[in-house]
Amino acid sequence: MGKLFGTDGIRGVAGAPPLTRETIERIGYLLTRELTGQSGRPPHIITGRDTRQSGEWIESAIHSGVTAAAGRATSAGVITTPGVAYLTRALDADAGIVLSASHNSFEDNGIKVFAPSGQKLDEAMEEHIESSLLDDEVRYPDFPFVKVSPDHQLKERYLDFLVSEIAGQMRLNGMKMVLDCANGASSELAPRLFERLGAETVVINASPDGRNINLDCGSLHPELLQQVVTESGSSAGFAFDGDADRLLMIGENGQLIDGDQILFIMANYLHAKNELKKNRVVATVMSNLGLELGLRARNIDLIRTAVGDKNVLDELLSRGGSVGGEQSGHIIFPEISLAGDGMITALEVLRVMVETKRSLKQLLSGFTRFPQVIINVKVSDKPPLDTLPSIQAVISEVENELEGCGRVLVRYSGTEHKARVMIEGPDEQSVAGHAKKIADAIEKEIGVTENQSMF
Repeated sequence: MGKLFGTDGIRGVAGAPPLTRETIERIGYLLTRELTGQSGRPPHIITGRDTRQSGEWIESAIHSGVTAAAGRATSAGVITTPGVAYLTRALDADAGIVLSASHNSFEDNGIKVFAPSGQKLDEAMEEHIESSLLDDEVRYPDFPFVKVSPDHQLKERYLDFLVSEIAGQMRLNGMKMVLDCANGASSELAPRLFERLGAETVVINASPDGRNINLDCGSLHPELLQQVVTESGSSAGFAFDGDADRLLMIGENGQLIDGDQILFIMANYLHAKNELKKNRVVATVMSNLGLELGLRARNIDLIRTAVGDKNVLDELLSRGGSVGGEQSGHIIFPEISLAGDGMITALEVLRVMVETKRSLKQLLSGFTRFPQVIINVKVSDKPPLDTLPSIQAVISEVENELEGCGRVLVRYSGTEHKARVMIEGPDEQSVAGHAKKIADAIEKEIGVTENQSMF
């Protein structure tokens, strides 16, 4: 079966290994058994899903596994990933399970598990579940079929939390904004949230049909949002992904604002109020060099981690910090929530706009993005890159050509059979050429041919 858990849980094509009903039932069973062993009592598990057509049967399979292990599962229905993380913590549940493939297309789905703290499942338990699934000696009971009936009050509790505890006294009267809900989990929640705060909202891509999640919309495809923001004269646009744990923004002139720029805005705001813990921001190796230089000009340190919000959170918790995140728009405010939350991120940026009375364009003064090119290469295998001399030779050649005026990052995806090549430098044309040179070397060495399968 191979490694199940990537950097963001289990993800794959719904109905194909490892996301078959049998395996999902066993995962629910093994997780429940582990939790029972830790606490000495039957655990309570909160589940939630996004809008994919496979979500209902996958949630049913999880509930079957939990029930077979004498646990209790409560469904929040269609809800965002951070919504499940909040409910797990607020209800003192033993775990939370989200069924989502985030920004992937509808054919995929996934399983993310949260601990009671709202953090994602620790690697030790992930590894134990994986080893048990591979162990032919493990015996499973008969799994009952469970029809899932969501408790809709749980979604209301999460919405009330965002309004009363996160927004607090902030009002958005007189502010016009556009919401792109990616036909995903925020389709109901996001419009209701901002309307309750007094904003005038224009809502697009909030009619999920099970197959249109992330389809030419949301944080991966913000083109329509950019158009609507400028045509409607709105102050801002917000693009969520399928499970709304990440956010990209559109400024009043249609400019795209990614996670690096959001980190820049929040760091400056907190720094000015003497509330930026340890005077540092945590990001990943993928964050643009422009963020690092922009923060340095304000005497703010940028700490880089490996890719993945887990790594960002670990750094924030172990060494301190008020904010961290990824270029993709996955932002974490550890004093508020240990899970990235697109709607919380939107509220925090809106707070800066309201309090400073400045537009997004004004708040980004001092941020200069370096040209950055990312190429994804499908690979047949993931051998350590430092064991492939032909690829290392090309990487060294590119680094020498950049002469210290840029960055080269080559890594494997944690959730897909892809190698990612990222180059930054002062000139976009040369950066693109450098990235293609490395990508071609990877494709030649370990790329997928027409007759190969990636699985």
